[in-house]
Amino acid sequence: MDSNFKEYKVVRISESGCSAIFFGSANLPLKKIEKTLNDAAKEGWHVVFQVVENKRTLLLWSRESLVVTFGR
Repeated sequence: MDSNFKEYKVVRISESGCSAIFFGSANLPLKKIEKTLNDAAKEGWHVVFQVVENKRTLLLWSRESLVVTFGR
């Protein structure tokens, strides 16, 4: 894979806020992640970097997001 990308795109894919509040902890939406990655690949994007971030929702709950950096 070429590391000299000319442009980058960053996408955040988050779990539902309602599921984080009602169920305490939910999984990241795998179907949504899969669709996002497949759509980006069709447009010629390559995954450069990804990280899972944990964000506070209200005071008691946390919410996970997958942050993906694409390059092409």
